[in-house]
Amino acid sequence: MPLFWKPYKSEVSSFIDELKARKPTLEAEQRAGRALLWDKQIDRDLQQGYGEARVPQQPYVYQTHVK
Repeated sequence: MPLFWKPYKSEVSSFIDELKARKPTLEAEQRAGRALLWDKQIDRDLQQGYGEARVPQQPYVYQTHVK
């Protein structure tokens, strides 16, 4: 390996590292936002009821009757 060789670092990786250095709470804020919107407990019985109550859709939505 030559002495002048250095590992490659993309512009995107450099930007993310710089952003994290400027705002150290960024990852904690991202995790809090994810927990707020996505990380929720699912009631399996309720989900099963929703699936059973689902009405099949017609092939053409705007058709008024099924032939």
